[in-house]
Amino acid sequence: MDRGIPSEEILREMQAKETAMRRQRLSRLLKKLRAMRRSLPSLVQLLMRLGAAKSAAGRAFQFVHLQVPAEGQEVTRKTFQFRVDKKKLQAAEGRDGHYLLRSNLTAGDPSVLWARYVQLTQIESVFRSLKSELGIRPIYHQLEHRADAHILIAFLAYGLQVTLKQRLLLHAPGLTPTAVLEKLAEIQMIDVWIPTVDQRWLILPRYTQPSSDTKLLIEKLRLELPSQPPPRLTAQKDSTEIELQTVR
Repeated sequence: MDRGIPSEEILREMQAKETAMRRQRLSRLLKKLRAMRRSLPSLVQLLMRLGAAKSAAGRAFQFVHLQVPAEGQEVTRKTFQFRVDKKKLQAAEGRDGHYLLRSNLTAGDPSVLWARYVQLTQIESVFRSLKSELGIRPIYHQLEHRADAHILIAFLAYGLQVTLKQRLLLHAPGLTPTAVLEKLAEIQMIDVWIPTVDQRWLILPRYTQPSSDTKLLIEKLRLELPSQPPPRLTAQKDSTEIELQTVR
C-alpha cells in the first residue's frame, strides 16, 4: 500500500467480495421468483411477494427484468416471466472494487484525498470498537468523575488494542486483536492460600500455565510472560498482609 492507496491484491479481494455478495443476493431473488412462477398466486399476492423480494434483494433487483400481468389479467407462466440482464450484470461486476470519491478539494494530490478518506473509515472503526469490543457503553456511573474514569479506561484499552493490532501486522498478519485476546483469556490469575502452623496464611499468587497453542502465539508475537509474583504472608486475626522476603 502506497500513501494510503490500496494495492492490486487488496483491490482484487474487494472486487471478489462485492461480486460474491451480489451474486448471492441475486441467486436468492431468482429462487423466490421461480417459486412464485411454480405456485402462480393471485395477482394481489404476487405483487405483495414481489415487493418483499425486492426489499430483500436490494440493488440486485435491478438486474432482473419482470413481466407482470396487467390488472384483471390471470397470473400464468406466460403473463408472469422474468429474465436476468446479463450485460448490465457484467458491467456492474466490472466496476466492483473501484470507488469514485467526489470532493471540492480539486487542487490537491488525489492520493492525499484517498488517505483522508481512509482516515475517516478508521475513525468510524474506532467508535465501533469502543461500543462493541471494549464495551464503553452502557455507563452505569452517576457521578461525573467516575464516568470520566470509565471513558479514560476504555480509551487506554483502545490504545493497547491498536498496539496489539500493529504488532499482529508485523508478526501474525492473519490474526485479529479480538481473536488473540480470546486466546489469551485462558491465562487466569489465581491466589493459592496455604494455612501455616501459627494460624496464618501463605498466599501464592500464580497465573495458570498457557496451553501449547497459546505458548506458540506468545512466541509468535515475541512476548514473554512475567515472572510469578512473590508470595505473601497474611495474619489471620487482623487480615494484615506481610510481604514475605524471599531469599535470593
